Amino acid sequence: MRLLALVPVLALLVPTAPAVAREPQGLAVTGWALDGAPSALVARNASGLSTVSVAGVSVTAAGTGVTRPTDGARRLARAAHHHGLSAELLVGNYSNRLGDFDPRAAHRLLSRPARIAAVAQRLASYVAAGGWDGVNVDLERVRAGDADGLVALVRATQDAMPDDRTVTIDVSASTSLDGYRAGGYDLAGLAAVADVIKLMTYDQHGPGWSGPGPVGGLPWQRRAVATILRVVPAGQVDLGVAGYGYTWPRRGVGHTVTVARARHLVARDHVRARWRADQGEWTTRLDDGTRLWWSDRRSYRQRVALARARGLHGLAVWRLGSADTLR
Repeated sequence: MRLLALVPVLALLVPTAPAVAREPQGLAVTGWALDGAPSALVARNASGLSTVSVAGVSVTAAGTGVTRPTDGARRLARAAHHHGLSAELLVGNYSNRLGDFDPRAAHRLLSRPARIAAVAQRLASYVAAGGWDGVNVDLERVRAGDADGLVALVRATQDAMPDDRTVTIDVSASTSLDGYRAGGYDLAGLAAVADVIKLMTYDQHGPGWSGPGPVGGLPWQRRAVATILRVVPAGQVDLGVAGYGYTWPRRGVGHTVTVARARHLVARDHVRARWRADQGEWTTRLDDGTRLWWSDRRSYRQRVALARARGLHGLAVWRLGSADTLR
């Protein structure tokens, strides 16, 4: 990906208590949460949310099944319902052993109709037993050849559950239809079977796959949205929003930082953070030369405006506990 020119727009000290954004009227908001997050995190964000999607089960390495929901996942579902929110059970192929998404596990599942059917039935049983409102499919690094299998998994999961339960799917952003196809996404097929497509418009740049740049800059997001809307109705798309940042040190590998940590690093080094209005994110260089980009509540307000301007269904924020509190 090409690096964007660092054109200074506004220089100021890191924001220290900006005004809290109100819940965006007319837009649904999903907040992703890790299953180990405290229930209090749901309470703090409840007024800005419609749905909590809990990373609660994983595809097994063999692709033959899924793990059981953890106690933490079930606790967060109860917390969401306590505050009048929907609760989605997220099924993914992230591997703690690999420290990344496991494309082979996804392929082993998606290439076998019998496995797809078995996993769909198992997910439906978890939803029924746990009182979940739906399933959020988060299979990433999917092979292009497994696109039909991904559509089949979403369809089978829909068919296995009552009509009042939903199935949503997370799709990595691209600025071309060829890019979506290469990522294993048959957009038309997914739109026909999924209730909502959550477009993950973040990780445009990041340590390990690019040089410094915005986590999900506005120009790139606009292009990704415009591309998916060529195939998928706007009212079926959620705009993914980063609630985190990345570091790019001079030596070694960078890492993810929460919004609070990004502000702490800026304050610690007494450096100046620049708001890049063209990208809708903050950036700075720390004393040791580390470059830093992050997306906060000011960034979120601009994504609310983008979602509203394009008539989208809503927004989806990765993740609660890392992002600024939603209101």
